[in-house]
Amino acid sequence: MAIFVVILGMFINVHVKKFLVSEEVYFPQLTAFSQFYPWSPPPYIFCNSSSPSLLPVLPTNFSTEITGSTSRESPRDNWHSMSDEELMWHASMVPGIKEYPFKWTPKVAFMFLSRGELALAPLWQKFFKGHEGLFSIYIHTSPEFTNEPPKSSVFYKRRIPSKPVQWGRVTMIDAERRLLANALLDFSNERFVLLSESCIPIFNFTTIYNYLINSKKGFVSSFDDPRPIGRGRYNKGMWPAITLPDWRKGSQWFEVNRKLAIEMVSDVTYYPIFRDHCLPPCYMDEHYFATLVNKLCPELTTGRTITWVDWSRGGSHPTMFVRKDVSKAFLNRIRDSRCSYNGKSSACFLFARKFHPSTLQPLMSIAPKSLGLDPDTTFMSI
Repeated sequence: MAIFVVILGMFINVHVKKFLVSEEVYFPQLTAFSQFYPWSPPPYIFCNSSSPSLLPVLPTNFSTEITGSTSRESPRDNWHSMSDEELMWHASMVPGIKEYPFKWTPKVAFMFLSRGELALAPLWQKFFKGHEGLFSIYIHTSPEFTNEPPKSSVFYKRRIPSKPVQWGRVTMIDAERRLLANALLDFSNERFVLLSESCIPIFNFTTIYNYLINSKKGFVSSFDDPRPIGRGRYNKGMWPAITLPDWRKGSQWFEVNRKLAIEMVSDVTYYPIFRDHCLPPCYMDEHYFATLVNKLCPELTTGRTITWVDWSRGGSHPTMFVRKDVSKAFLNRIRDSRCSYNGKSSACFLFARKFHPSTLQPLMSIAPKSLGLDPDTTFMSI
């Protein structure tokens, strides 16, 4: 009997050891989990938060391309089937490891908010020419607009999944956040500028790229307006989350760095308050981001916009410029304005609006010299 007990003990001891060291038995969840999390999820701390955020896992229907182990290309097609909730979730989480596992060059994301076709596309085509790898393009249009430019265009396949937009309504903010979120999915995008279909660049690409990439802050227009069209639009129903001293107004045409862009798509606290309480004559596109940035990260923005418009004629919309308005002197007047930039004096504006489609021909005529869109022009003094 004693011999039988000894043999049984030896048998159990051997098989228990095999069970404990077996990789298949001990790590089944880890093996399956690693298929969805190819990188370790590091922490990332936001402006006013102590909670970490984990690296996102892109859905299988979102295309990214890895070429070798030293470089990463942007998606060639912006289209995907994610809902807005899924999109914001993916865009709000970023890696916390500073060193990239691929060849990295910071890019500027140009985000166009348009009803349909970009009438000034030929001017932008000339602007972007020769600078591939330093920019990415995202276009939000009316859903019914499905026309695609030729494959030779920088705007080919750059539309994102879009929804209807109404001026001054929450749908305008939704579209802007949608553009930001799509652009954030590309880790190479470091600066994000919102533009309209009537915007033009007033300097060449190299000048604008250097201005944005080297800026220590973003450019979100945000100021305290004591008038009825400013503080007068504040709704007491927003209290206590948003108080009157928090309330700000500003231009909707912003430019931000990556950290601030993440804050703008991550907000689930103030967005529903604005959605429910900022109704006409309160317009979300004039108050939401201006107030959000003031609440969360005022130190990350200069409080001004880099997109020039003319409000001198009054009304609820700025001046629309037509063919006869365009001249070298007109553009020079816009460029000559001066503002503080990284502690020194520099140009206030990099873009201008609103330009009617009829301005394309004169703009193309003066672009090589006046706008510096000549292949031989590398940098314009600002």
